Amino acid sequence: MTGADRPPSSPPPLDPSQKARLLRVAADTVAAVLAGTEPRVPDPAGYEPPLRKPAATFVTLERNHRLLGCIGSLEPNRPLVASVAHHALAAAFSDPRLPAVTLDDFPTMGISVSHLGPLVPTGAHDYDELTAILHPGRDGILLDADGHQATFLPSVWKQVPDVDELLTQLWAKAGLGRRVWPPGTRVLRYVTAEFTDPGPRPAVNNSRPTPG
Repeated sequence: MTGADRPPSSPPPLDPSQKARLLRVAADTVAAVLAGTEPRVPDPAGYEPPLRKPAATFVTLERNHRLLGCIGSLEPNRPLVASVAHHALAAAFSDPRLPAVTLDDFPTMGISVSHLGPLVPTGAHDYDELTAILHPGRDGILLDADGHQATFLPSVWKQVPDVDELLTQLWAKAGLGRRVWPPGTRVLRYVTAEFTDPGPRPAVNNSRPTPG
């Protein structure tokens, strides 16, 4: 079976209570910094086995459909619960594209966790072959071409449902011209399990300046 034939597999399933616990970890980590204290980085030993397994995650923060931050990793280099805490902190305060999350943002912002399955090569050899392989609405995409790299989570299909337009934007994000396919270009895909806390949640009080 080739990469083009082999669909990406889903990440290990989590039950509703485990998803809710991860979302609380993300919110609590951000809240601690906004409150002027040290981030509450969780000890994986205190969590059930599925949350201790190495996992790749992204955390996305939004307010009224406006992106506040999105940071993650495509490789399972931390335990799942630690990965969520780390990326929640980075999305809130270290996304280089955006200002830091504020006390005003926190009560009403949405927190989304994307739990990634394994990366699978598409096997595409050119741009047209890639467009025929992709499954809109399902596939996350990683482009790796001549030192240029960029990814789109599956959720991006909600904003850009057209395959050619989504790839045009992905190529631009990687700093490549439209349809350019340098020698050695690799495109991989993956799927995610995404779960969200849309808010609202209790406000955070802090008399000290917030990060940013």
